[in-house]
Amino acid sequence: MAHQFNHAHFMQLALEQATSAQLIARPNPAVGCVLVKQNKVVGAGFTQEAGAAHAEIMAIQAAADNALGATAYVTLEPCSHYGRTSPCSLALIEAGVACVVYGCQDPNPKVAGEGLAKLRMAGVEVIGPVMQAQCETSNQAFFQRMTRGKPYVINKMAMSLDGRTAMESGESQWITGPQARAQVHLLRAQSCAVITGIGSVLRDDPSMNVRASELLMSGVPDATVKRVKQPLRVILDSQLRMPVTAKLLQQSGPVLVVTCVTDLKRHQPLIEAGVELLVCALNDDAKVDLAAVLKALSQRQCNQVLIEAGAGLSGAFLTEGLTDHLVVFMAPKLLGSKAKALFNLPLDKMSQAHGLDIKQITQVGYDWRIDATPKSADS
Repeated sequence: MAHQFNHAHFMQLALEQATSAQLIARPNPAVGCVLVKQNKVVGAGFTQEAGAAHAEIMAIQAAADNALGATAYVTLEPCSHYGRTSPCSLALIEAGVACVVYGCQDPNPKVAGEGLAKLRMAGVEVIGPVMQAQCETSNQAFFQRMTRGKPYVINKMAMSLDGRTAMESGESQWITGPQARAQVHLLRAQSCAVITGIGSVLRDDPSMNVRASELLMSGVPDATVKRVKQPLRVILDSQLRMPVTAKLLQQSGPVLVVTCVTDLKRHQPLIEAGVELLVCALNDDAKVDLAAVLKALSQRQCNQVLIEAGAGLSGAFLTEGLTDHLVVFMAPKLLGSKAKALFNLPLDKMSQAHGLDIKQITQVGYDWRIDATPKSADS
């Protein structure tokens, strides 16, 4: 077994393995595992596509006979239930692993300590949590869905230095440079679903898909790019104005239109175009109930949701306290006072201002990326 002072070192290697799963594992958590024997890594692996091998299985296969008597470092508690695959806790036991060092406990009610209990009952030494905060952060969206029943919501926006998103005419291409746009595609690839409003569809006719060339520019290896699946594209369209000629319907990948229209005859043209429709209740403003939409996406196992919308919808998510994270790309440009604002927030007093915690500011090409989280009402 590895010495105590090596635990953090090998868990960091497991976290690096987990990073390789971020773009392919959804809706499963991205997990990494390394097997160590005599202070040397003898096997490593990460979670594959849904229905394929988990990290522990990949590491055991890589280690082969060296798995016997080894120590397994795994970023998330090994699963204990039968789903699309057999339990990883059982696989570790059968491989003869002597010790399991885990990063954090699985919040999934189907696991929730059961995996660790089965390992202990089989005589496997269990140590942990190790680097718990880092391991939980690596699957932040999965943890939120499991504990709160709500996807982790990121609102992506692009603006000029004076906080504008488009000219008065609606012209907006391109505010930011190619490096920033490549990172947007990376955010889409990391998300289970991308949400926009019908207004953006009618105005901009976006594709809302993930393009391989953009992922390559953002630094994703070619082998991983080929395995990335398109996220679910969700259009909030209360009055069902979605045209069947929309560009996003011509792209590969699933599309969900959320509407308040119950007339099945009006649904039919979109259904024939390959669109799935979800009828949702109206909120008090006679618009789609955003909290209900997120609940429905959580039930579809969506961990992370990306909002790419105009000022109205972005403002509504923020006002209702549904936004968890903001990613704002700021270009070194001034669009002027007639240009459109970043959010539609009709506030009158400074006391009504939405506070933000700036987590990070990084340069992306000629632009700047600002990562922030909304402050709670009492902070």
